[in-house]
Amino acid sequence: MIVMRRSWVGRSAKVAKLGAKVAGTHASIAARKVFASAERRVELDDRRRLTTANAVAEELGNMKGALMKLGQMASYLDEGLPEPMRIALAQLRTDAPPMSRELAAGVIEAEFGRPPHEVFVDWDPDPIAAASIGQVHRAIAVNPGTGEQVPVAVKVQYPGVDEAITADLKNAGMLGTLLKQGFGGLDPDDMVAEIKERLIEELDYRLEARHQQVFADYYRGHPCIHIPDIIPGLSTGRVLTSELVNGHTWDELLSWDQVERDLAGETIFRFVFRSLYRMQAFNGDPHPGNYLFHGGGRVTFLDFGLVKHFTDDEMHTFASMVKAAAVDHDPVEFRSILERAGMLKPDAPVATNAVGEYFQQFYEPVRVDRQMTWSGEYASSIVRHTFDRSSPIAQYATVPKAFVFIQRINLGLYALLGELGATGNYRRIAEELWPFVDGPPSSPIGEAEAIWLSTR
Repeated sequence: MIVMRRSWVGRSAKVAKLGAKVAGTHASIAARKVFASAERRVELDDRRRLTTANAVAEELGNMKGALMKLGQMASYLDEGLPEPMRIALAQLRTDAPPMSRELAAGVIEAEFGRPPHEVFVDWDPDPIAAASIGQVHRAIAVNPGTGEQVPVAVKVQYPGVDEAITADLKNAGMLGTLLKQGFGGLDPDDMVAEIKERLIEELDYRLEARHQQVFADYYRGHPCIHIPDIIPGLSTGRVLTSELVNGHTWDELLSWDQVERDLAGETIFRFVFRSLYRMQAFNGDPHPGNYLFHGGGRVTFLDFGLVKHFTDDEMHTFASMVKAAAVDHDPVEFRSILERAGMLKPDAPVATNAVGEYFQQFYEPVRVDRQMTWSGEYASSIVRHTFDRSSPIAQYATVPKAFVFIQRINLGLYALLGELGATGNYRRIAEELWPFVDGPPSSPIGEAEAIWLSTR
């Protein structure tokens, strides 16, 4: 059973306790290494990392709120994290401790004025998933629109999580400390600042319900992309009820053959960039726990609490950068766009070609018309490149707020595709999605998507 510690003082004390535990482990191991052999030192280092990682994962999992959310993001961000740390944090994707049956039922009654068995035809008191700010229950509900009884997924927010997140955001620097174990040059301030705003929005399940229904309506009938519908009248600020979908998890997908993994990777890529370029929106929480897989490239996308909407001007900038870097290969125009967007200080004393090489690494998979395979090594290099402040260009480069979530697209998506080892001609796939190129279908999924588009 989870007990929510809400106050800033209490949760800060837990963070401090965790820091002391990590520091104590480090000091103890360091002392034992003084007279150890080389092999023994490696063993002790591994033990320290594993002990530290398990302590962090256990504490974040029990704290809930923003720190656990940020820990989940870190868990899949990059293979360059120390392996024990990455493995332990990965537990946060699916193994978060649930709240008690009574607490969950109490939230339902507080929101609807009736206990769960009166709100729903049938209610499973045991959750099927537990996450950072809420947990999910199976139920049967009457759809007000059709009068039919339908299986639903009911996401119930943890009591007090709003106060916990407010407290956690004062400790958000812990994420930087955690990631610096893998990336010495990391400066996460801009990323954390943008995530803070989205986390506050995520507390309102009514907003999430609206986001999810917009995506569900847009992709209705798509051959490979599915978004569960929201059930009208059964969502509030702390309860969200949607169509129940059964499917396979990310870990199960990783055990499938490469053909299936390639198809799933292509669908995820299409969903991210079609949503960005055509909806001007990005579902900003693309960790593996938010996908269900059905084979043949069919993917259900879950969790729309972190959605970022972009303005017309921002979208014009993004598209212009891609065109200059990946299509026209024009370093002069690319630099000019970077300066106008505020990403590079005007008249910085650095060569234009060097600027292109520094920023264009993100576009490498789509710059050339070729069959390519995503790799964990490439994803890791992009993360390290993003956080490396040692380059001479870095001192003149900034990340405007609008670009923080674009970086999330690059870092999160590339990490996932690298883990899949997804293969395909991603330049041609991208041409189907870019607003400035009307590329023909380049794959069976592309052909099916073209038919879907023609019938909209």
